[in-house]
Amino acid sequence: MAVSAATGGQMCPSIASLVQSPFAFPFGAANPQYAFQQQAAAFPQADALASPSGISPFLTGLTTTLASGATSPVTANAAMISATAAALRFPHVGVLNVSSVVLVSNLDENKVTPDALFTLFGVYGDVHRVKILFNKKDNALIQYAEPQQAQLAIQHLDKVRWHDKQIRVATSKHNNVQMPKEGQPDAGLTRDYSQSPLHRFKKPGSKNYLNIYPPSATLHLSNIPPNITEEFLTSAFEQRGFIPKGFKFFPFVLPKDHKMALLQLNDVETAIDALIEMHNFKLAENAHLRVSFSKSGI
Repeated sequence: MAVSAATGGQMCPSIASLVQSPFAFPFGAANPQYAFQQQAAAFPQADALASPSGISPFLTGLTTTLASGATSPVTANAAMISATAAALRFPHVGVLNVSSVVLVSNLDENKVTPDALFTLFGVYGDVHRVKILFNKKDNALIQYAEPQQAQLAIQHLDKVRWHDKQIRVATSKHNNVQMPKEGQPDAGLTRDYSQSPLHRFKKPGSKNYLNIYPPSATLHLSNIPPNITEEFLTSAFEQRGFIPKGFKFFPFVLPKDHKMALLQLNDVETAIDALIEMHNFKLAENAHLRVSFSKSGI
């Protein structure tokens, strides 16, 4: 089994070639999570973690936060989201020389599909291309619109359990995912989603970046027409095999407003599958359900 470089374990050579070297990080070419660990071990003082010349302030700020001891998941998530928001406000200050492609490994090759990966990883950014590797179908490459989005996916999806397996997500050495030529055997394993209407972050500076959370057992439902009831929604989930443990509508101001709700499931893995299945579910002629992970439970 391939082990991510972030774990310090051995990696299959064919997969290792897709992952950046941790020692190349000062030049903008490695998995920053691994690089943070390497730098912290080599330079205990926070001052020693000052960004090398050419490294984006996006990564510098996050590195400094981690070096200062603020390593709790909540703090790390806040740092990542804050840095991403700053990058959106100041587009000339981007993630320099960091790939917008991630390598996902330890997938269930009998269940995973490009569409499922597009929907799950699309929670953290606009996915342009997905490629399941032909010779190692438990691995996939996912290309985002921006490097910041790739880093958010690594932050929130690495080591998450899905299909009874702990998936690994790391920065890829590739800068883009190539589409196969027509007629090649792997043509069905690679999909282009660059023009998909389901992208969540199409608008520059989208507020959706401020509502990104790791997978949880509670889903946030939105874009619900005012005439849609709790019974209708819970029944729609149940018909697809997802039995809600709890449900709650948010208070809304005007009767014509689209509603939001929380729906709790048995566990995180079930919630991941439910999000993939129910996101963009048709509620009315011009209304499709929007599903994301909730910040808190019910």
